[in-house]
Amino acid sequence: MKQTAIYSFITLMTVLGFSSAMAHNPIPTFVEADDPITLSAEQETAWNNAEAGVNAMWASTDRRYGRSIVPADSGIDTLHLVAWRGERVSAQLLLWTTSDTEDVGCRVEPFRAEGVSLPATIAQARFVRYTLTGASLAADMLDNIHSMDISAKSVRPVWLTIAVPVDAVAGNYSSNVVIAIGGNDSIRLPLTLEVQQYTLSTPDQWSYHLDLWQHPTAVARTEGLELWSDAHFEALRRNMTLLANAGQKVVTATLNKDPWNHQCYDGYAPMIRWTLHSDGRWSYNYDIFDRWVEMMFSLGIDKMINCYSMVPWNCEIEYYDEATHEVVTIKAEPSKPIFSEVWRHFLVDFKEHLHTKGWLDITNIAMDERAPEEMDAAVKVLAECAPEMGFAIADMHKSYRRYMNMRDVCVAQEQPADHDDILSRREQGYSTTFYICCNPSYPNTFTISEPYEAELLGWYGLAHDYDGMLRWAYNSWPENPAYDSRYGNWSPGDTFLIYPHARSSIRFERLIDGIEVAEKVRTLRNMGIDTNKVESILAKIRSTNINDPNEPWREIVAEAREALNTISK
Repeated sequence: MKQTAIYSFITLMTVLGFSSAMAHNPIPTFVEADDPITLSAEQETAWNNAEAGVNAMWASTDRRYGRSIVPADSGIDTLHLVAWRGERVSAQLLLWTTSDTEDVGCRVEPFRAEGVSLPATIAQARFVRYTLTGASLAADMLDNIHSMDISAKSVRPVWLTIAVPVDAVAGNYSSNVVIAIGGNDSIRLPLTLEVQQYTLSTPDQWSYHLDLWQHPTAVARTEGLELWSDAHFEALRRNMTLLANAGQKVVTATLNKDPWNHQCYDGYAPMIRWTLHSDGRWSYNYDIFDRWVEMMFSLGIDKMINCYSMVPWNCEIEYYDEATHEVVTIKAEPSKPIFSEVWRHFLVDFKEHLHTKGWLDITNIAMDERAPEEMDAAVKVLAECAPEMGFAIADMHKSYRRYMNMRDVCVAQEQPADHDDILSRREQGYSTTFYICCNPSYPNTFTISEPYEAELLGWYGLAHDYDGMLRWAYNSWPENPAYDSRYGNWSPGDTFLIYPHARSSIRFERLIDGIEVAEKVRTLRNMGIDTNKVESILAKIRSTNINDPNEPWREIVAEAREALNTISK
């Protein structure tokens, strides 16, 4: 290893000035899963040869690092980061220790340049936690604890996020990340921050059309809160603030019972209560729906409300029958007369409610991978009853070409939209995005995916001129995602990007990196800045099979990032 870039702290109690007999209270946190891997003889030797005590070095944000394996990378003496004003940039450092070490913390010193400075508070250092992905552990969750104990012969990554103020003076700033052990400063890792002259607008002003599906019920369950209570809504606000800060544009809402037929650990609780009265009249209670939408709007997530769904996966509708005092579930298949009957009543009432709230022109009836025949029936009823509302579709059948007036179309990444269609729809004010879910296997944002894949998605969307992307899901958590990211037959981490209690992830932060680079390139284009260095790389991305992991995508992402930084100088 490059010794000049790896910093070691020998945990001699006499040096620190306190007795080894002093009591230590363990840092309160959860216990991670045991590492399923068995170390090879070579890996065991690496631990035996490691410098005693705590070691530290800068590492790549493009990679995950195992908890039980001594880092093999060569570190760098001083990390150099480049950012616009208003941008968030990430860095990763690694800590590893040969012996049990208590109360390890990280803090960042102020950023200083000639005649100016930026406060330390613009940086946040978070310990990365490990979760099961199957045959291994993945470093993913960014925990909010201030310090933690590190076990012998283990690695602990730390994720650094720097939010550059919009009023920062352009220039080169210097700082250090300080590793403290037992409250004593022990290791300093130097870094420089190059703040460039351009300013990135706030996330609510980004043009990138981000749609990560939200799951309010999962928040109530994981935080032990009564569904739709005041405490639940406060927890929702904390979790959805992270989403707003990523530039989310769409509110995910439900029209009736779980539209996805409980394919995640938690079903989706209904937001609108349907009642069939004894006299045959229908009524609808929108209180929860309204409160949810208003809360999301207050965070700046207010471009669209996508309501799932007139064609849920099991075609079931739930309502309270006043005559029998029971909750009734019926099957309303698009091909049957009952479909038109029940949805006509609802849509007429819903349209009036949306008009009263001022939301009619931004609300879409949303469909997820429904067959064209089912879509036809839903489009027909909506056009007759509430043509002022739009349609949104996650489309794996190229059904969007049957309905070119759909307001929000998202195509499967492996079934791309024609560029002429994207341009035509954009001229009409419609958005066209791509989505990833259980497929493709590469690139993606699973806990088994390498972090750079998330940024690659931003470059891919930019290269193919999509307006943004969709992802199921933002927070459809398995039983205990911090311990085990798997659920059912889905790939590990497929159903979520953040963790309960508003904790981010490496995947989510790198996804934001990809959104920011797309936004920066569009900003430079609109300013008339020469972006040829980037455009040539985007052309390379367009002409290369994005789903082939054997292509040098990590290098291409690094090349694109460097070209963008060069242009921005």
